[in-house]
Amino acid sequence: MSLSGPSTRGRAGRDPVGRRLWHDGPVIRRVDSRALLTEPTKDEVARFRASVQDTPAYASEGALWLRSCLVVVAVVVALGVGGVVIGTFVSVGFGTSSPVGPVMAWGSIAFGILFAAALVWGAVAAVRAGARAWPRWQRLDAFARANGLVFSPHDAAPTYPGAIFGLGTDRTATDHLRAAEGRFLDYGNYRYTVKGGKSSTTYRWGFLALHLDRALPHMLLDATSNNGLFGATNLPATFDRSQVLSLEGDFDRHFTLYCPREYERDALTVFTPDVMALLIDEAAPFDVEIVDQWMFVYAATPFDMLDPAVHARLLRIVDTVGAKTLRQTDRYVDERVGAFAPNLVAPEGRRLRRRLPLAVVITVSAIVGIVLLQWIAQAIGGLVAIVGG
Repeated sequence: MSLSGPSTRGRAGRDPVGRRLWHDGPVIRRVDSRALLTEPTKDEVARFRASVQDTPAYASEGALWLRSCLVVVAVVVALGVGGVVIGTFVSVGFGTSSPVGPVMAWGSIAFGILFAAALVWGAVAAVRAGARAWPRWQRLDAFARANGLVFSPHDAAPTYPGAIFGLGTDRTATDHLRAAEGRFLDYGNYRYTVKGGKSSTTYRWGFLALHLDRALPHMLLDATSNNGLFGATNLPATFDRSQVLSLEGDFDRHFTLYCPREYERDALTVFTPDVMALLIDEAAPFDVEIVDQWMFVYAATPFDMLDPAVHARLLRIVDTVGAKTLRQTDRYVDERVGAFAPNLVAPEGRRLRRRLPLAVVITVSAIVGIVLLQWIAQAIGGLVAIVGG
C-alpha cells in the first residue's frame, strides 16, 4: 500500500447535498423530517400523483392497483364457489336423519363464516395497500426535496458490485433516495427472488451505497449481532476464514473483518482506531462492505423509510464513517499497481475468496454421515450372517 498520490488533505470535499465536510472533519447534517411526520391531504396526494404518474419509476403503481383488483375478483369468485359447496354440506347435514348431520351442517356454517371473513380481510388489505402507496410516496418525495435528495419508489436491477446485488431474479431497489448532486449516495430497500424447483423465496434488505474516490481492496465487515446459528453470516455470500484479520480492542466483538491475503496492511490503514470507534458507535447492527470504489451498508431487514430516525442514522453514517473513510483513502495506491493515476487494485485484491455456506457444509456432511452409517450397518450385518452361517 502506498500513499504517494496527489494530496487532497486540508481541502474540503462536498457531501451529497453540497455541504463542506469529508477532509476537514465530519459535519453532521441537519435532517429536515417534517414531511415524514405530516400526513398529506387528499389534494396534495392527487397533485403529486398527477405530476409523476407517467414517469418510469412509478410505472409499478398501475401493476399495484391491477393486483388489488385481481385479488378482489378472486375473492368474489371464491366466495361464490365456496358458498355453493358449503351450502351443499349444510343442506345434506340438515336433511339427513343421522345424528352427525346437524353437527356437519353447523360445522360447515362455522367454517363458511371463517372462510368468508378471511377472504374479505385479504381483499380489504390488498385495496388498502394500493391506497396507501401514493400518500407514502408523496411524503418520501417531499422529504427528499427538503434534504437535497431524489426519491424513487421502484428501480429495476441496480448494477452495484456488492454482496447482495446481482443475485436471483426480479432485482429491485424500492423506496430509495439518491443524492441530487455531488457525491453519489443511494439508500433505501432492495429485494430479489431466488427460485428453487417449484418454490421461490424473496429476500429483502436495507442498503446504503456511497461512492468513494479511490478503488480499494475488497473488504467486508460482517456484523456479529445479526449472524445466525453457530455464528453463520446472514449475508448471501460466505468467505474463506483464512482472510479474517483481527483488530485491536473489542472491535472483534462487533465485526469480523475480511480482507484479501497480503492486503492486511492496507486494511489497517483504512480501519484505524478512530474509524473502528465510529463503526461501533454508528454501524454496529449493519454489515459494511468496501469493494471497488464503493462502500455499502446492509441491513438484514428492510428499512422503515417513514421513520425519521432511520434517515438520521443512515445519513449520520455517511457523515461520520463515510467521511472518515474518504479521508483515510484519498491518496491510496495499491503498491502492486504502483501508480496513482490508474486508480486500480491488482487482481488478487479485487475480490475476497469465497467458500461454501455453513448450511451447505452441514447438509453435505449429514448426507455423507448417513450414507457411511448405512454402509457400516450393512457391513456389520454381512459379518453377522457369515459368522452365523
